[in-house]
Amino acid sequence: MGHFLLLPHGTSGSIYPFVWLGRQLQRHGHRATLVTADAYRETAASAGLGFEGVGNDELAALLADPQLWTQEDGARVSYERAAGSTRGFVDAIEAIVARDGLPDLMLAPMINFGARLVREKRGIPLLSVHLYPMLFVSAHDLPLFAPVAHRLRRLPLWLRRALLLLPNPLDRSALPAVRTCCEAHGVEPPYSLWKQWWHSPDGVLALFPEWFAAPQPDWPHNMLQWDFPLEDMAAEQPLEPALRQFLETGDKPVVFTAGTGQLHAESFFAEAAELARQCGCRAVFLTRKLEQLPHALPDTIFASAYAPFSALLPHARAFVHHGGIGTVSQSLAAGVPQLVVAMALDQPDNAE
Repeated sequence: MGHFLLLPHGTSGSIYPFVWLGRQLQRHGHRATLVTADAYRETAASAGLGFEGVGNDELAALLADPQLWTQEDGARVSYERAAGSTRGFVDAIEAIVARDGLPDLMLAPMINFGARLVREKRGIPLLSVHLYPMLFVSAHDLPLFAPVAHRLRRLPLWLRRALLLLPNPLDRSALPAVRTCCEAHGVEPPYSLWKQWWHSPDGVLALFPEWFAAPQPDWPHNMLQWDFPLEDMAAEQPLEPALRQFLETGDKPVVFTAGTGQLHAESFFAEAAELARQCGCRAVFLTRKLEQLPHALPDTIFASAYAPFSALLPHARAFVHHGGIGTVSQSLAAGVPQLVVAMALDQPDNAE
């Protein structure tokens, strides 16, 4: 039996795919430990996974920053907070090593710099887990990482290749904190996270199918492309009775969400309420922060902090959402029409 460390960084949309991986590993007789923010300790326990916490400070700061959800600054904010989490992840992995010995394999997104640091320090194999196509920044199929990408796509291939060799400005957001942690652990820091630490040399796992994004000639050769991890904890968090009753006593509603990590979506939900009124349709609003919603919603709109999409979407008329990869894939699996209101990060590329 092997021991595998699962090291996601971010909100539920980033956590649940690693829960799915943990379940797969357990079915094959392995031990899986989720290493992430303390807020997901109960999630790990309900899925039967081991857990090691890294604190909640960086996750809370990330979600509190409204600039995270702007296309101009979202990636910078994400990198800065990920870099700030480096020490917490390193300490958590070291605690596991001290208690249980070296694990057999680590699986982490490229933005978990602590996992890569420990790989360099201790030689523990690491798989980079890419949840969406934008992380494969290909000159052959340039992702929509910013509006300027539309113009860059019209350039000849040789020039696109040359541009991708330039320094990545996001390095400036993360490298100082990563360097400090590397020096504290006797690891030579990278001169560029973009050029050296983006894809692990031990292997890359792409959790989306080829029909969604086909592999390109400049993708890593040590890559396995699998399928969408359709995990939403439906068995552990079924539809609440009041929502089930709402779904069963009227026309199919339109479902609206801006994502589990979006705590600054007042305008999104205000417009959603007005659209539902004008269209004369019933609606379900999903947000972890119910205070974002307009006051005195009509009884034709049901609001909830969470509902598993695999259980909810078969009852939906349409789905209006932010374009997170987990939400996109659940919509595709349910076969429900979807309208993507992309805001930042990978969302515009997923929508395209």
